[in-house]
Amino acid sequence: MEVREANSAYVVLVDTDAHKVPVGYKRTEVGVIPEDWEVVSASDACEKIQDGTHFSPRIGGNDYLYVTSKNIRFGFLDMSTATRIDAAQHRAIYRRCDVKKGDLLLTKDGANTGNAALNTYDEEFSLLSSVAFLRFRPGKHSASYFLQQVLTSRGQHQIQDAMSGNAITRLTLEKINKLHFPVPSTKVEQETIAEVLNDADALIESLEQLLAKKRQIKQGTMQELLTGKRRLPGFKGVWQAKTLGDLFTISGGFSASRAQLSADGHCYLHYGDIHTSDKAFIDVRAEFQNIPKLGVPLKRVAPSALLDDGDVVFVDASEDDEGTSRHVVVANPDRTPFISGLHTIVAKAKSADLDHLYLRYCFQTRAVKSQFHFFAVGTKVSGISKTNITKVTIPIPKLEEQSAIAAVLSDMDAEIDVLESRLAKTRQLKQGMMQVLLTGRMRLVGPSKMDALPC
Repeated sequence: MEVREANSAYVVLVDTDAHKVPVGYKRTEVGVIPEDWEVVSASDACEKIQDGTHFSPRIGGNDYLYVTSKNIRFGFLDMSTATRIDAAQHRAIYRRCDVKKGDLLLTKDGANTGNAALNTYDEEFSLLSSVAFLRFRPGKHSASYFLQQVLTSRGQHQIQDAMSGNAITRLTLEKINKLHFPVPSTKVEQETIAEVLNDADALIESLEQLLAKKRQIKQGTMQELLTGKRRLPGFKGVWQAKTLGDLFTISGGFSASRAQLSADGHCYLHYGDIHTSDKAFIDVRAEFQNIPKLGVPLKRVAPSALLDDGDVVFVDASEDDEGTSRHVVVANPDRTPFISGLHTIVAKAKSADLDHLYLRYCFQTRAVKSQFHFFAVGTKVSGISKTNITKVTIPIPKLEEQSAIAAVLSDMDAEIDVLESRLAKTRQLKQGMMQVLLTGRMRLVGPSKMDALPC
């Protein structure tokens, strides 16, 4: 057992993974928990569990919000798409399903089953049957604590198990009543645990908002700098508009599929890997171990299909308009054998007047993307041909200005990367905290919660 002090509260961490149950703990159907904890069902913990109307009302009027499963996200409410119904319909629904502020809302039907959130709204609203509310006994149980329990992997697995065997995937009220969770015997301890986890959630939310703001700022900066609408200090002169046919030699990829992949061979870029990546470049030196390999004799590969440093690889097929302009720029200074596969278009620069870092950004403006959409053909699957891609036009400044613009955008990407890493670590920290706090393996004992969370 380890005991350490943290900001006026004592944190007691007990190893319950050992085969022998530690002193002060007991083994239960939900695992090893403290002796003074209990396992309670939702039915025992709640004074009311009810779902919404089973008859869809007429949408219209401005009287009351009408909440469905799409408004219940994983841990929070999203009323941005909620519709409204008139007062008469709301009253008929609310007589049976009188959801109140502080109730726990749980999605019980559809793809979002298992999503849960606390009702933070003071105003009345109506629920559809795809959502149930759980009203916990106010003197004994904390709804915020039970929300965190529902969001754990164990809580989600319990919900999935409760739905198994049904012809229609649905969480019934009967099965919601039978959900069971480990619970501290005092509401004070429940609230202390919930407050620490809520603080972690607040930190995650603030990082998400900051990250979204940084991404939005970067997008706006790209639209201005890459079109010449805003110039960096020290640069002037008219930009030239050039087609991709002027700037690049265009060719197709190597005729190979994923079925030919092997443990060894040449690095291989599949068009699906471009679609699923959120990066506009691939660094062969840094990512070599994770790049798929293709075991074919190099002599069978045309030189045009081998990817060099600075080559741009576009996809020629997509299931949506946004995907028609998907691409990656290759960073391959070591000239590692790297092959572009089926459904790709390889663009090799004709001169050294294109900055490799600039190429990672210049195809991402709305003006350039709209041209890809215009030249793409097809219905369910659309794509741009090698002939049409040569017609796409981009504005090009001189090399020095390209480098300066790329440096600004690269610095912004570096800031975003730091935030993304911090957010990932904070989410991981929250998951670890849930595992130990919601099982009683870590006890928070003292007059106050921890004031700060490590990040």
